[in-house]
Amino acid sequence: MRKEDTHMKIERYDMIVIGAGPAGLSAAIEAAKKGLKPIVFDENSKPGGQLFKQIHKFFGSKEHKAKVRGFKIGEELLKEAEEYGVEVILNATVVGLYPQKEVTVKVGDCVKHYKGDAVLVATGASENMVNFEGWTKPGVIGAGAAQTMMNLHHIKPGNKILMLGSGNVGLVVSYQLMQAGCEVVALADAAPRVGGYGVHAAKIARCGVPFYLSHTIVRVEGDDYVTGVVIGEVGPDWRVIPGTEKHFDVDTVCLAVGLSPMSQLLKQAEVKMNDTKGGHVPECDKYGATSVPGIYVAGDVSGIEEASSAMIEGRMSGAAIACYLGYMTEEERDARIDELENQLDTLRQGMFAPKNRGKLVEKTDEGIEVSMNLLNKGFVADDEIERFPGVTHQKGIHPVIECTQNIPCNPCQDACKMGCIRIGKNITSLPAIDPEHKCVGCGMCVASCSGQSIFLVEEDVEEGYGEVTMPYEFLPVPKVGDKGLALGRNGQYVCDAEVTKVRTAPAFDHTYLLTIKVPNDMVMKARFYKKEA
Repeated sequence: MRKEDTHMKIERYDMIVIGAGPAGLSAAIEAAKKGLKPIVFDENSKPGGQLFKQIHKFFGSKEHKAKVRGFKIGEELLKEAEEYGVEVILNATVVGLYPQKEVTVKVGDCVKHYKGDAVLVATGASENMVNFEGWTKPGVIGAGAAQTMMNLHHIKPGNKILMLGSGNVGLVVSYQLMQAGCEVVALADAAPRVGGYGVHAAKIARCGVPFYLSHTIVRVEGDDYVTGVVIGEVGPDWRVIPGTEKHFDVDTVCLAVGLSPMSQLLKQAEVKMNDTKGGHVPECDKYGATSVPGIYVAGDVSGIEEASSAMIEGRMSGAAIACYLGYMTEEERDARIDELENQLDTLRQGMFAPKNRGKLVEKTDEGIEVSMNLLNKGFVADDEIERFPGVTHQKGIHPVIECTQNIPCNPCQDACKMGCIRIGKNITSLPAIDPEHKCVGCGMCVASCSGQSIFLVEEDVEEGYGEVTMPYEFLPVPKVGDKGLALGRNGQYVCDAEVTKVRTAPAFDHTYLLTIKVPNDMVMKARFYKKEA
């Protein structure tokens, strides 16, 4: 609740939140539900943080907003914040945070002082950069900047783009660049293996984008702006091997080389910090409480994770602050924290769990050999795909699920009302096909898959031909009767194709279902449609 100290000209609140991203808003909402009146400061002109740049569908379960696009989650958060009376001050830069939980904020030309009974720092993270010859030239941009240009301001960042970085950010933004009409000429990474989800890499590879792993940028070319880029293979010492240089004509180089927590305010507040591989992060307990009583953290400032995790962490800190200030009992807090921890734990399982970060996982939880081709080239090879439980052969129409890693996601199971798809209680299990249940070809699983890894296959539609139904999110949308090329998992031509159906529905949420007719010996290979030039 707001209090005013006229003597010191300091506005007082029981809870101050720094950062109106997914973690900060979630914390404020959680606390407001218990009767607090939080105030939230953010330096941007719009609340929501990175969510409004994210047009892809989220992973996880219903609890984690799975299959919902990021900007829609942002809209839901803002609506909830308004409903519970959370005060959000925008264009407000916090320039000071002190151990006494005092906050100095610059709003326009005015500097104001606030004091909170508790302060939550949810300042997020900033993009890392990498130095190479010409890295300051116009045309070298961060992946976040590219997202801002495309998804907030509807501006193409460039025409021909090279992406550096194969983590989830680099993969997701590469796909969004293609959706915006840009040509991604290549994706490079100094690491020897794809860093992000295989399903993200696979949907880029089948569009024809080549992966150059164990490669980094040597230099960009151009006098006044980028006109080209040279990459080279790196050896075990991370140095470029002479003679391995490759040139690409590009006008833009996009960098997705990691994030660093924005922890400067915490250092100013004399919070104890730890120097980790993921950046300088505060010491904190499971409630987000730091070494300074009453100062809490949530989201990327305490360690880089996905937005889904940040929202849960925010709610945990919001509940903890409500207890700290006497708005809920410790028993109520612990019950709520346990509930939220369970949600968070499910996102931290599988191949991409924090404990596996940087490790080579060679087998799935089911004991199936991981596709080395996927890790090294971005796509599962044709001779590898058959070993996964989602890939089956049946008469009539049936789903083929090319999800080959243990990632936390289960919308396909929920989407199939016929019970054809099973994952089970552990959402990181590989999806499998239940042959006892008959697919009706509704396509809900195809549209619901956040990784776009589900296809409907009918191996014998007419003599010599079958059909493949695939997710499609590019403009212009092909029309029935269009003839073009079917591309394989590696993005290379496999056969000619004809569009036979194009379906859309409100429940598909702007994912089109594109059905192509191909020779029936190609239905297990054709995975993308490209219209003839």
